[in-house]
Amino acid sequence: MSEQPQFTVKIDQNKFLPEGGREVHAIVSVEATAAEGAVAAVPSSTKASEVIIIDTSGSMSYPDTKLRAAVKAAKVAIDTLRDGVEFAVISGSNTAKMVFPAQPGLAAASPQSREQAKVALNKLKASGGTAIGSWLRLADELFDQAQGGLRHAILLTDGKNQHETAEELDAVLFHCDGRFVCDCRGVGTDWEVAELRKIASALLGSVDIVADPAGLEADFRAMTEAAMGKSVADVALRVWTPQTARLRFVKQVLPSVEDLTGKRVETAPQAGDYPLGAWGAESRDYHVCVEVPPGDVGKELRAAWVKLVVPGAPGEEAQVLASGNVLAQWTDDEAQSTRINARVAHYTGQAELAAAIQEGLQARKDGDLDTATARLGRAVVLANEAGNDEITSMLRRVVDVVDEASGTVRLKRDVDKAHEMELDTRSSKTVRTRKDETVTTRRGEG
Repeated sequence: MSEQPQFTVKIDQNKFLPEGGREVHAIVSVEATAAEGAVAAVPSSTKASEVIIIDTSGSMSYPDTKLRAAVKAAKVAIDTLRDGVEFAVISGSNTAKMVFPAQPGLAAASPQSREQAKVALNKLKASGGTAIGSWLRLADELFDQAQGGLRHAILLTDGKNQHETAEELDAVLFHCDGRFVCDCRGVGTDWEVAELRKIASALLGSVDIVADPAGLEADFRAMTEAAMGKSVADVALRVWTPQTARLRFVKQVLPSVEDLTGKRVETAPQAGDYPLGAWGAESRDYHVCVEVPPGDVGKELRAAWVKLVVPGAPGEEAQVLASGNVLAQWTDDEAQSTRINARVAHYTGQAELAAAIQEGLQARKDGDLDTATARLGRAVVLANEAGNDEITSMLRRVVDVVDEASGTVRLKRDVDKAHEMELDTRSSKTVRTRKDETVTTRRGEG
C-alpha cells in the first residue's frame, strides 16, 4: 500500500442550533493527495481491470461515422491502459458478445494483446437491437475473474434500451451494485438521458453526451486515464450516529450531485457504509444531514462520527483512512443559531439547481410550458448565485433570459436537441464555492 494516497477529512458546518432545533447539516470534504515523497500519483502497481462496451446495434451505422468513431475511441482507450492491466472488449446489441479476447475472459495489456484487440475491433459490424442489461451482465462475469483490485467499465450507446424491460435492467443494476464502476456515454441524440443517468448512478460512474462522434476519442482517453489514475479500489464513508438520532441523507455534492442515502450498508449498531468507489489523487464533497432530539441550551452533542474506510473482508477490520465529527450545540443566541454555513448553503443551492433543470426539461418535453418556464427560470437564478458559469451558458441555449436576478425567462422555440441533452446530462455537475465568500444568509430567509 506504499502508493496509497494520504486522505484528509474536513467538516464545514454551523454547529449551533436554536432551542428546539433538530436538524444538523455538514459538508464533509474528503481529499486524497499523493503520499509524501511519492514521485507521482500514478499507481503503477495497483491491480486493475477494464472492460470496454461498444454499442453495435443497427442504429450505430446511421450514420456509419458513429461506429467508426467508436472503434477508434476504443483503440485509444486500449493504448491508454497500463501494461499488465487486464482488459476486454464487448460488443452490445440484442445480446452481448466478446470482441476481445475471443472467449469470455480478460487479457493482460501488452503490445501484442493491444494489437490483437485492435484487429478484432476492425471487424465490428452494426446490426440488431439494444439490451444494455445483458451487456453489463457479461461485463460483471468478466470482472469476476479479475480477483479484486480496481474494476472499471466504459459503456457507449447511441439508443434507448428497447430490447429488454426496465425491470430486467433494474435487476442487473441491483446485482452489479458495488462490483464495478461504470462511466456511461451517449453518442448522438437518440438515447435517453434518464436511462443512462440511472445506470451511471447505480454503478458510481459518470454520464455525459458526445453529440459529435468525432469527440469520442478524446473522451475515451480521458475516462481511461482517470481510471488508471486510481490507486484505492473500494472506499466507503462510514457514518455513526447516536441511538436517538436519525440520518436523513448522505449526498455527494462535488464533483456532481449523487444521492447515496439508499446505498447504505449496515456495518455495526448505529453505523453504516456509503460506497464511494475508487480513489486517486482527488477531492470530493459530501452533504450529511442528521436529525437529533432537541437538547438543553449549552449542551454539545456528537451528531455523527464520519470515517473514511477501506472495508475489510468478512471478519476483518476496516482500514480507517481519516475521520471527523459533526457536532450539535444548542444556544439561545439568535445570531449564532440562524447563520447558515457558506458551503452548506452553496451545495444546497446546487442540488436544487440540478433538480430544477431536470424537472424543467421534463415539463418542456411533456408540454407543460408554465412549469418548464418556472423551473428553468429558478435554475438561472441558482446557477448565477453559485457562480456555475458552464451551466449558465447552457441554460441560455434553452431559454432567453429577461432578468437574471429574478429568474424571468422565456422558453426558446427552437432548441437544438444536443444542447438540451447536454444541459440535462451536465445539470448535476457542481462547482466549488467562490473564494472569500461571505455569508449573510440566515435560516428562515430567502
